[in-house]
Amino acid sequence: MVIKAIIFDVGGVLALNKYPEEIYKGHAHNMSIHGFMAKKIGISVDQWFDSIDSTYPSAIEGKISEEKFISITSKNLNISPKKFTRLYIKAYRKFFKQNKQLFKQAFELKKQGYIISILSDQHYLSKKALMPERLYKKFNPIIISCEIGMRKPNIESYKLIIKKLKLKPIEILFIDNQEWNIKPAKKLGIKTILFKDNKQLFKQLNNILK
Repeated sequence: MVIKAIIFDVGGVLALNKYPEEIYKGHAHNMSIHGFMAKKIGISVDQWFDSIDSTYPSAIEGKISEEKFISITSKNLNISPKKFTRLYIKAYRKFFKQNKQLFKQAFELKKQGYIISILSDQHYLSKKALMPERLYKKFNPIIISCEIGMRKPNIESYKLIIKKLKLKPIEILFIDNQEWNIKPAKKLGIKTILFKDNKQLFKQLNNILK
């Protein structure tokens, strides 16, 4: 069966960490952003984690509103909601960069007739920081965890995007940088690529789509 749609993850695929992972012992995403926030606010990383412990996972899964997420977390940190929002968005933009080569490739695939889509776990502020409208307006559908009330690897996330694409799973290719997010897609019959870097991805894409 010919591939008709390609689903991209955002963090770690379309948005790349700017700094080598080994600096943070394999936890570049979390340690860089959380370390930055703790330093800016003037607390330890452990205190930062304690402050976001109840709100962060709830925000990613859309179990609390954006307003509530900002209000509760900023109160825990004893800073203003405005300052918290500004710093958090700044942190994501400081430690992530848009994968320009992959965007170029994705838009070229769209010109060739492929549907390009998004399935990503984001909370409200990371979405604002990492997903500018000018880059993502060409993707459709866009499924974001905080907007649908569940996150990967919940298999219902994959079923939802299959339904929105109106395609058979074997007509879909999913690209993600985490093995545990790849497994549910495979289980449903979706073709997958585990992203490591652009060179590896482009080679596998070429083999699959040729």
